[in-house]
Amino acid sequence: MKINIFKNSNKNLLKILLVYLLSNLYFSVFAGPQKIFIKSCYDGDTCTSISGEKIRLACIDTPEIRGKRAEPEKALYVRDYLNNLISGKEIKIRRITYDRYGRTVAELYKDKKNLQKHLVDLGLAKVYKKYAYQCKWSKNYLIK
Repeated sequence: MKINIFKNSNKNLLKILLVYLLSNLYFSVFAGPQKIFIKSCYDGDTCTSISGEKIRLACIDTPEIRGKRAEPEKALYVRDYLNNLISGKEIKIRRITYDRYGRTVAELYKDKKNLQKHLVDLGLAKVYKKYAYQCKWSKNYLIK
């Protein structure tokens, strides 16, 4: 009797993929904004909730604190501005997907104000063209 372990592992892999896709579909289509509390923001486009969820702010890019393209002074200013705005406070989140680092990609709202759009309007962030399609508001900011 032959047992083909690869055949069963393919089925398991398919099941895992299906659950992942359905959960992303649920987050992006069926689930409306939910309330969460933000613990802190690492930089201008990455925050952590009090439950430990890492959140990448969708559709924007802010200056980097470290690395080749680092602009520490600007990056720290944006981070501090965002922390003063939402750290320790209840906000609303619209989850979109997950990025390659396992972070939740989402839009954040405070008092019905889209925080990503707010940062772009203040000149503290730029629309991230590659991912702008994820946010309805961002198409108005792209130069054609």
